[in-house]
Amino acid sequence: MTFLSIPWAFLLVIVLSAHHLHIAVANEGQPQRPGADDSSANQAPFAVPASTAKLTAYGGPMHLSAVSARYTTLSLARFPGHRVRIKKTSFCDPTVNAYTGYLDVDEGAKHMFFYFFESRSDPDKGTAPSTLDALPLTLRHSLFIRRTFLSCQDDMMMWINGGPGCSSSMGLLMELGPCNIDMKNASSNGTIWNSYSWNEAANIFFLDQPVGVGFSYAQFGETVETTEDAAANVHAFISIFFETFKQFSGRPLHLSGESYGGRYLPVFASEIYDQNAVAVREGRPTINLQSVIIGNGITDISTLYEGRYAIECGRAALDMPFQSIKACVRMKTALPRCQKMMQRGCIEHFDALECSAAVAFCDNELSTGMALSGRNRYDISKPCLGDGLCYLENGAIKALLDRPETRKLLGVESPSNFSACSPVVGSAFALHMDKWAHPTQHYVASLLERGIRVLIYAGTYDWQCNWVANKLWVDKLTWSGQAEYAKAEWKTWSIQDKAAGSSLNHNAISKAGNVRHTPDGLLTFATIVGAGHMVPHDKPQEALVMIKRWLARELL
Repeated sequence: MTFLSIPWAFLLVIVLSAHHLHIAVANEGQPQRPGADDSSANQAPFAVPASTAKLTAYGGPMHLSAVSARYTTLSLARFPGHRVRIKKTSFCDPTVNAYTGYLDVDEGAKHMFFYFFESRSDPDKGTAPSTLDALPLTLRHSLFIRRTFLSCQDDMMMWINGGPGCSSSMGLLMELGPCNIDMKNASSNGTIWNSYSWNEAANIFFLDQPVGVGFSYAQFGETVETTEDAAANVHAFISIFFETFKQFSGRPLHLSGESYGGRYLPVFASEIYDQNAVAVREGRPTINLQSVIIGNGITDISTLYEGRYAIECGRAALDMPFQSIKACVRMKTALPRCQKMMQRGCIEHFDALECSAAVAFCDNELSTGMALSGRNRYDISKPCLGDGLCYLENGAIKALLDRPETRKLLGVESPSNFSACSPVVGSAFALHMDKWAHPTQHYVASLLERGIRVLIYAGTYDWQCNWVANKLWVDKLTWSGQAEYAKAEWKTWSIQDKAAGSSLNHNAISKAGNVRHTPDGLLTFATIVGAGHMVPHDKPQEALVMIKRWLARELL
């Protein structure tokens, strides 16, 4: 249903409603639609939208299909300092509706950039989790029951990269987005089709946050320097979007990300949950938060260095330790002191000076060997290439997104060139010791107690936020289901491997990794063998299968 097809009587009610939604449109030219792959030799180049004067109008909730290549501005009265600007784009995936825009914060002083891609399956239908949850556990995972109660799996998902300070454009163009950066110069527009995109299963946002990351920027140099401060902006963005575009209202929402997302996502999800409680008391719509999905994240700092030692000096990742014996002896000797200092200064009670000293000691004694090895800290099976992020794709993505025609197609208004990771944002978070000062694992436990599902997954070749450290903190997480999780067996999870299949064997089964979960699947920890920090980049088929099963509430 488009905006123009809404009955006038209904429009009058909406205009007079307490939401006081405002819609403003800024005219831009309609971009031409380039293909995401190289299927045609005559692909159109990126179009250049021409900005003109703004036209302001007022109305109620609208259908997303009513948004055009001109910026549409949305706001809600209860978020007076926030507004969302959104436009249609032909970037990346020509088979679905795609949008880009900004969340404007603090009366327009800060601007957070986002992409939104509708599902390739059926974006206007979603699951029925409340109906499913009411069934006995024995029936809940029945294929017949699932097909009866779940019409499709096209939920809502938000993806956030880590850093802190790294752009979600990297996740979009290197990992799970509808298109990947073209590293072979085979296409005319710089991207190639990604058949393993997560929008095969969900409608998905990619958000550049906080301000200063990617195409997000501040008008007067304002910054967001802690995860807790960033959480309020994320909640406002989701609220405005869902309450405006009613076809997504009430849809199951999953917050996903990697790396520093292990810090971001539990806090963001908790903010949404707590604000839902306020909305219930006030009789307002709530956000249907269903799960948190963290890939190779940093959540509990207490296990970080123990995990890194296991990756370098044990057989947790490779068949043979890659670090020198001399370095490993040094690390083994320093590890108990490192853990003791961390426990005293960062964990039992946080003291900025003591914790800073502990981190400095631990990094010096347990991280320098990796830095000198020449290996990729995000995938120890490979050498570090390119810049400090160790992937050549980063430079190619920057070159693509810095093109004037790309910026205009996306509606970018940032005065600066694209940066994969912002050292300014990273330094600001470090100054506040954001990672060290807050026990983020307690947010995870609190979400589990309230029925929010949590998936922790990790590639086994990562050093930075490795699977061993993640397993250790999940194993010792204190919550009411801890004993039940501890009793659960480790199992192999597998996929039907398309690459391994042949004309003689169409159903080749390939091991993806190992998994452990509570009986009801509320908490799941999974490894992906042979993947590094960025699992969808290294093992795209396994990553998509995992996500499809998770959204379908199937056990891995």
